[in-house]
Amino acid sequence: MSNTYGELFRITTFGESHGRAVGVVVDGCPPGLEINEELIQYDLDRRRPGQSSITSSRKEKDNVQILSGVFEGKTTGASIALLVWNEDVKSEDYDHLREQYRPSHADYTYHLKYGIRDYRGGGRSSARETLARVAAGVIAKQFLGQKNIIVKAYVSQVGHLKLNASYDQFDLSQIEENVIRCPDQSMAQSMIALIEEVRQKGDTVGGVITGVIKGLPPGLGEPVFDKFQAELAKAMMSIPAAKGFEYGSGFEGASMFGSLHNDVFEKKEGKIQTKTNYSGGIQGGITNGQDVYFRIAFKPVSTIMQDQETVNENGEKVTLKAKGRHDPCVLPRAVPIVEAMARLVVIDFYLRNNSISINGDN
Repeated sequence: MSNTYGELFRITTFGESHGRAVGVVVDGCPPGLEINEELIQYDLDRRRPGQSSITSSRKEKDNVQILSGVFEGKTTGASIALLVWNEDVKSEDYDHLREQYRPSHADYTYHLKYGIRDYRGGGRSSARETLARVAAGVIAKQFLGQKNIIVKAYVSQVGHLKLNASYDQFDLSQIEENVIRCPDQSMAQSMIALIEEVRQKGDTVGGVITGVIKGLPPGLGEPVFDKFQAELAKAMMSIPAAKGFEYGSGFEGASMFGSLHNDVFEKKEGKIQTKTNYSGGIQGGITNGQDVYFRIAFKPVSTIMQDQETVNENGEKVTLKAKGRHDPCVLPRAVPIVEAMARLVVIDFYLRNNSISINGDN
């Protein structure tokens, strides 16, 4: 299995949904970086279950422990190990799935590939693994903060409810002012009401998360196969439930003429930049200094509280009666995951592009 991401700034995650713990080992973090453990915990709290009425009711504190690689509050250059113990595990909720394949889950494909599967909450395929990515992403966040590189993500669509304005039309400081993590407070209430309605029906709903990276220097990206957008797409599509990715004008750009879509250059405030940003801050696979913005579509959560027809391991028809604690919509908890994965992309490219020390110059 591929459990490692990154070239120079590498993370390796481990653990299962109903195992003893979930964690991550971070390699390649430069020495001397000040680590604020409270910032790691803050983003883990944003991702954890049980934080609101529209998320899973599983009660996990997700308290992080730093086991290595940090001394007197600073990174040493050695591997950084972070661990979170699983506490609110109710594996008996999954006993009835021991021989059944859940629709649109990884049960069948994992069993087919490995000849064995952990039916307790999906094991390694569970989104619980993403807490390790979030923890590692905060290490990256503290490095990128010194370079004035900011990553933000927010919910821009739930079901048919969609924000039609661009990210730069919103006050992104308002994202955390509601449990859905939408910067438009009025739309946020409508989204929350829709999710509550869907939950009452025992169903689930999907949507879209918009992300933006500000303050990127030009020159990040390694053509031809490690283009910035290619690596960003890979990172986003590795998130559980992700179904689609676009950046810049995305699929809308397909309906435009080149005379409109081209980002014309100009010199402004002593710097060459573009008048428009349909390119999404990336040209030729390399960042051009403008904002990188992107969108990820997420499917409805596959576990629904309704009876479904499926088959067991012998191919016999059975009726699946779901139990347990599940999200009616993955989006609010996915926001910090999207941010974390974007940061991991950026820091890896930054280190690949620069020979630096924490307190030195490029």
